[in-house]
Amino acid sequence: MQAPQISVLPDGRRWHFHHGPIDLIVDAVGPGRKVALRRAARRFDTVLTELASELGILRRPAGGTDVAQGRIARAMQDAVSVHLPGFVTPMAAVAGAVADDMLGALCAGGPLRRAYVNNGGDVAVYLAPGECLTSVIATASAPRLTLTSDSPVRGVATSGWRGRSHSLGIADSVTVLAETAVQADVAATLIANAVDLPGHPAIRRARACDIAPDSDLGARRVTVDVGGLSSEEMQRALSAGGRFASDCLARRQIIAAYLQLGPYERLLGATKYLSQPERDGVHA
Repeated sequence: MQAPQISVLPDGRRWHFHHGPIDLIVDAVGPGRKVALRRAARRFDTVLTELASELGILRRPAGGTDVAQGRIARAMQDAVSVHLPGFVTPMAAVAGAVADDMLGALCAGGPLRRAYVNNGGDVAVYLAPGECLTSVIATASAPRLTLTSDSPVRGVATSGWRGRSHSLGIADSVTVLAETAVQADVAATLIANAVDLPGHPAIRRARACDIAPDSDLGARRVTVDVGGLSSEEMQRALSAGGRFASDCLARRQIIAAYLQLGPYERLLGATKYLSQPERDGVHA
């Protein structure tokens, strides 16, 4: 396995941390920036090897007797356990858990005003009193996000069938705001799964293990194409996802959610942190 790679992006400000499947965009502002980035780099050295050593546990459905040992792996197990008894594996929370852990290392390195770790669109955020951060959602279809230091939101995650991970549903995009990135990650995954029309002939699916033999989803059928759907059908699928999101809100697992399928959308929860979609792209 190739060693971890760390470089400064062309803007001269953000850093790129890469190791195997992990790609992080990291930034920090404040007098402790240099020390913070060095500490984060040291933490990053062992993240992938720690996770790889427990993949057998992390790919199994949650609710079993196996207890992970690593800090990130335990955070993943804890985050998915609150969504039982439905099917979920700790891997549904991996991107958010890594983002949270790396942000913790970053903030422990020195005094900062604001910082974030963006793990493929799943973002962990730190804001000192009086600070704010905007536009951390890395998708043009989602609303613009504005966070202030008095907001409880410190995690943002996006999921959908078009994303880098397989989905059991048909949502084009589900963005979730939560207190942590790991909470947002698993909730976005499960809400996106719930946006669905089971058995619809226009939705093409394949076994996850046929696409990726080591998938934690096993033989479950994931979405590979969505054909033409009527307005009523898209609205019905979004309503199913909205019901799951409302349950997450009621259980205080998330703070807000944005669901999108075709031209239709749903906004739930504390939508004051979200403004109209930016159609020309959004950058952290």
